[in-house]
Amino acid sequence: MNLELRNLKGTRDYLPAEQQLRNWIKNTLEAVFARYGCRPLETPILCHYDLLASKYAGGEEILKEIYRLRDQGDRELALRYDLTVPFARVIGMYPNLRLPFKRYEIGRVFRDGPVKTGRLREFIQCDVDIAGVRSTIAEAELMAMALDAFAALGLEVYISYNNRKLLSGVLLSLGVGEDQLNRTILSLDKVEKIGSAGVVEELQASGLQPAVIQSIFSVFQEGRQRAYYEERFQHPLVREGAAELKELEGYLGVLQAGDGVRFDPLLARGLEIYTGTVFEVFLKDGRIKSSIAGGGRYDHIIGAFLQSEAEYPAVGISFGLDVIFTALSMDEGKVEAKAADIFLIPLGTGAACLEIAYRLRRQGFRVEMELGERRLKRSLDYANKEGIPFVLILGANELAKGEIKLRRMASGKETDVPLDTLAETLQELI
Repeated sequence: MNLELRNLKGTRDYLPAEQQLRNWIKNTLEAVFARYGCRPLETPILCHYDLLASKYAGGEEILKEIYRLRDQGDRELALRYDLTVPFARVIGMYPNLRLPFKRYEIGRVFRDGPVKTGRLREFIQCDVDIAGVRSTIAEAELMAMALDAFAALGLEVYISYNNRKLLSGVLLSLGVGEDQLNRTILSLDKVEKIGSAGVVEELQASGLQPAVIQSIFSVFQEGRQRAYYEERFQHPLVREGAAELKELEGYLGVLQAGDGVRFDPLLARGLEIYTGTVFEVFLKDGRIKSSIAGGGRYDHIIGAFLQSEAEYPAVGISFGLDVIFTALSMDEGKVEAKAADIFLIPLGTGAACLEIAYRLRRQGFRVEMELGERRLKRSLDYANKEGIPFVLILGANELAKGEIKLRRMASGKETDVPLDTLAETLQELI
């Protein structure tokens, strides 16, 4: 039997240069998360299926994409499809956690869905969630954090935001039935992906009357400001959603978010768990059409998991590492992903170089050493191709004089540096 070497559709390998960039993204995000007082958490990839399929979790749309399996005890399991449901479970399982609780988690999730640019079936999410805060000040903090994070990554973005209560109240006022509400919202959320014609087709298939569909598009095309909905609709959900939006916009004004945030009355986020504010992050240049981060408020699922009447208000954001990686990869050379700062080449001085490399690494330098006994020219070619900026060359003559040759790869300039001041010299250069 011939074994074909290939990956499953929707999965891929990341070779060293790519993985170095991905690690840089993760480290950059973690540094921003830490600045906002978020604490790290890790949860299992394997979950009980009934937890992920709960009516309190992602809803029927996500069930189509769950990877299901059984263990040797015939228990029904699944691979997690996001990090929000595991977070809700943690809050329920550990009642002694102090609230408000702010955590971040970076981990693999799995969805058996369509594959497209920036979206695979096995991918990494970087999530931040806050439990125990009712005020939209929590949403404002997460949105500010997102703007800071993407600035640190060198990506220009804007955040679209809305409120699910306002959206639901408007739709109910326009004649959408309670039993049709979630499906209608899911269809409207696809307007950027399948266009207005595609959404109309879905809404017709769900049983909405043509007059209702026409009213929906008419209203949302006309109303681009929150005040429009406050003045025109008296539904309690519209009033509640508009009040939350007004509060949020006050906080965003304090943060001087400016055109970094934009109200979008059709934004819904696909999952049914959201109860209030929803937001998504998009690249300003539009090189990737889908969002590269998103989140919102989900006040009900933690209490529902606990089967308790106690309320656990919560809001979260998820950064898509893979789509961020795709965006940064489009800017060739924008982010350096070199494996080392120094390449050490022994010329018959292997033991001495091994000791030098060990000492420099202990002092915090990233050092790679030539181990393959290549000729000097080939070693220099390697360092150049790997983007390593400094090369150290040690031959018997240099060693006898207590020196080492330092080569700056950008200019080709070489200088002899005393071994006893090597660390100080490198510290000034790197």
